[in-house]
Amino acid sequence: MKKIRAWGKITKLILGIIDICVIIIAYCLTQIFLNDNYLALYQWPIKEIINSIIISVVIYQLFLHLFDLYRTITSFESVKEYFCYALACMVSCNIVAMLSIVLNLDVLSAKEHLLAGIFTAIGLILYRVILRFFMTTKITLNANHERKNLLIIGAGEAGANVVKSIKTSLMDTYNIVGIIDDNNQKLNCKMSGVKIIGDRTQIQKICKERRVDVIFFAISNISAKDRKEILSICQETGVKLRILPGIQDIITEKNIMQSLRDVQIEDVLGRESIVLDNNNIKDLIKDNVIMITGAGGSIGSELCRQIAKFEPKEMVLVDIYENNLYDIEIELKSQYKNIKIDAVIASVRDKKRMENVFETYKPYLVFHAAAHKHVPLMEYSPLEAIKNNVFGTYNVVNCADKYNVKRFILISTDKAVNPTNIMGATKRLCEMIIQAKDKVSKTEYVAVRFGNVLGSNGSVVPLFKKQIANGGPVTVTHKDITRFFMTIPEAVGLILQATTYAEGGEIFVLDMGEPVKIYDLAVSLIKLSGMQPNVDIPIEITGLRPGEKLYEEILMSEEGLTTTKHDKIFITKPSNINMEKIQDKLEALQVLIDNENTPISEIKSNLKKVVPTYHEEKHEEKG
Repeated sequence: MKKIRAWGKITKLILGIIDICVIIIAYCLTQIFLNDNYLALYQWPIKEIINSIIISVVIYQLFLHLFDLYRTITSFESVKEYFCYALACMVSCNIVAMLSIVLNLDVLSAKEHLLAGIFTAIGLILYRVILRFFMTTKITLNANHERKNLLIIGAGEAGANVVKSIKTSLMDTYNIVGIIDDNNQKLNCKMSGVKIIGDRTQIQKICKERRVDVIFFAISNISAKDRKEILSICQETGVKLRILPGIQDIITEKNIMQSLRDVQIEDVLGRESIVLDNNNIKDLIKDNVIMITGAGGSIGSELCRQIAKFEPKEMVLVDIYENNLYDIEIELKSQYKNIKIDAVIASVRDKKRMENVFETYKPYLVFHAAAHKHVPLMEYSPLEAIKNNVFGTYNVVNCADKYNVKRFILISTDKAVNPTNIMGATKRLCEMIIQAKDKVSKTEYVAVRFGNVLGSNGSVVPLFKKQIANGGPVTVTHKDITRFFMTIPEAVGLILQATTYAEGGEIFVLDMGEPVKIYDLAVSLIKLSGMQPNVDIPIEITGLRPGEKLYEEILMSEEGLTTTKHDKIFITKPSNINMEKIQDKLEALQVLIDNENTPISEIKSNLKKVVPTYHEEKHEEKG
């Protein structure tokens, strides 16, 4: 540390000496520039001129220190610092000119002092720019070091910053072959010395001709549609691709190169970002006690993260699986020290335990995300799905009514629409329970229904990534199978927004965008990994699994759809089912639970009576 400080002092001393030399040279140049008869230079009053220069040096040094310019790091100086050098010189030359008048040092005129100030400013800035250039340009000393050919997409500010970062410290790693930009007016122009060589239509051709090894997608502000299109073109090149995620990441990340990340499947789905009314959400959550069941799960944990941002008084995190619950508890407590956070190990199946939790915390809002959701597993363990999803929900619903919860939000699924599997049927019955309960309770009961979320536990994307990492094959159940997809933060943001619209009894349906072919998803993930489908990584069609649909639906056929204030949130037509019918249905299911040896076929048969829209689909052959 002492050596670093000593070196800093030596550096400032050297700069100071150079600056003094520049000032002296500037005054000499001024005399040469203004004196037509150079032979008359020998007749100058040397003593007076030297005195004038000494005074000038003192004044200039004083103002350079007052402007704190010797504390700036030369290699990181910018236009702002260069402007300060010029300003310090202009102030100094005027002060020197006035002092010359006061002290009767009229050997140099005000005009000469002004011109000397201009020359000094140019000199100080020029040699610092040259120093900065040599200090920030990393020269490749090893001629045998093989650099990667890099293509940059985007000739905007983000692209310029990437070029600047590479030229500053990564010239021995990357050879920039050019920049791609769709603005034809920029074609053949240069940005920081790098030529703009084409638009998006020429990406594949350029990658092939110039043997591009890596592409940096450096457009921070772009529509989801254009991003998807450009990234899809890049995928076809087979070149490693890295991306700047967005303008917020650049603002918060000091080093733009650290913002670059691998392309995620979310980037190529082309979904526009969702705008929320955060004021309404905050009004509902701020200073209240919020309970989240299934808080350790994919949706539950993201609910916890987003709810915490709206300053609740207390958060009650309920889950039966302690590892995940512990993780989200520690995460929240480290970030939100002003919020009381209670992690509660409890099962929604346990009626008495739920009673105790509600009595202890008396929540204002309850987000019910606890559920068994794995479709094939529930086909083989239907009673577990009924116990957890149906009776677990029923327990929490009743506790919410008894302890005067303001609003109860059930997290539902598109698989509840005309269900073809046990999981979907149980979730549809949960929707029926909350709609019936809403008619007899002061608590407002609503459900929010959406499709698959990218990256959630048990979803297809993590499975595909693991299969690719293991060298394949990637398994797809059917070449034509489609699903609706949404990112976890998107889904949870819309859940919170829908909650603000609730009056009771609604099933909110989230606009999931266009359905995505799972096969296409697998192809994209393989390409994003820098490999070719069915060449490097095989794709295997395995056939539909028990309870699996080819196409998911969002609305039941008997339901209508009305809009809300948000263009991504809709409301289904209210159900006419009442609580008496629900209790009859639950009694019929309880009989099945009491007899643990009930065959699966009989359980399914009884569940079809309880949930009239539940029907099993015939499995199609592999293909």
